[in-house]
Amino acid sequence: MNLQLNDVQQQLQDSLARLLAREYDFGHRQQYVANEPGHSPEVWARLAELGVTAAAMPEAHGGFGGDAVDHMVVSEALGKCLSLEPYHGTVVMASTAIDCLGSPTQQAKLLPQIARGELQVAWAHGEAVPCRVAMHAAHGIDGWRLYGRKPCVLHGTGADYLLVTAQAPNEGIQLFLINARATGVSLAGGRLIDGTPVADLTLDDAEGERLGTLTPALLQRLLDTGISAACSEMVGAMDTAYSLTVSYLKTRKQFGRLIGSNQALQHRAVDMLVALEQSRSLSVSLALALAGRNDLTGATVPSHVAKAFITRHARQVCQEAIQMHGGIGMTEEYAVGHYLRRILVLDQLHGDMQYHLGRLEGRAD
Repeated sequence: MNLQLNDVQQQLQDSLARLLAREYDFGHRQQYVANEPGHSPEVWARLAELGVTAAAMPEAHGGFGGDAVDHMVVSEALGKCLSLEPYHGTVVMASTAIDCLGSPTQQAKLLPQIARGELQVAWAHGEAVPCRVAMHAAHGIDGWRLYGRKPCVLHGTGADYLLVTAQAPNEGIQLFLINARATGVSLAGGRLIDGTPVADLTLDDAEGERLGTLTPALLQRLLDTGISAACSEMVGAMDTAYSLTVSYLKTRKQFGRLIGSNQALQHRAVDMLVALEQSRSLSVSLALALAGRNDLTGATVPSHVAKAFITRHARQVCQEAIQMHGGIGMTEEYAVGHYLRRILVLDQLHGDMQYHLGRLEGRAD
């Protein structure tokens, strides 16, 4: 599927590609992994200056009024360079949730700061089954109090605020805003296999500011938004893994001839390209469905299809890339193996491949 971007989106895509090529090559990326924040605050500030953090934000709150297609454009570019920046949690998930559920006061307080890149908000909904929530909240005379754990909150240790889902008695799933430095909030930091900083969150009588009720339909809508961005990031990772492989086939010689002249390797490279383009088409289709620009009746089924299909093909492409590189593909110093690590992390976001296959088969979890 070919998507014609508008002028603003095309300019954003071009400017973002130039910035990341200059500031986020693999060497720089490995330096950012070694930093204490686990990403580059300087690059994050430049992304904000470029308008990346504001692209899909409502115009009333300092954004450019974009939608899921803008998230797709940015996420794919970030996926190509194995970005460690907190775009997914803060901009895709948190700002969308605040825009959907927050009061006008909450929106006016938080969204402009996110749009300017001044505020990081972590999305804390790391449930094994995305539509089931184990954390609980209680309402007392001094407001809402939260209790429980959330594993693997992306960029949790560096966040200013946390958006936490919790079950409230007789009120269903609620969304709460929590100051990350408040009493009763404990964040145990760590890193995932691709270097992304995460935190295991524990809340013990922590004060929370309620944004609103997450109905099943609204929660699924938020998860669909995250799935679309994660799928786009996987497509970006696949794209670079494929490009690295083709370049290697064209330059690596064995026994006096280019290994790319081997017909079996050529066929495998074509299979990688087919998987990449099919995945890109499905990613575009899901983003358009969320933006209301096609005739799909809803994005729920397309999101399950996209996550399961793209994850499977992303694994295939990145595994093939490593195998076709040979031993160098397994080394820490070479980029191609890191793309598979990133795919494995993205697989776990908003339900893994097996979860989405189960939903397509009609299973509840």
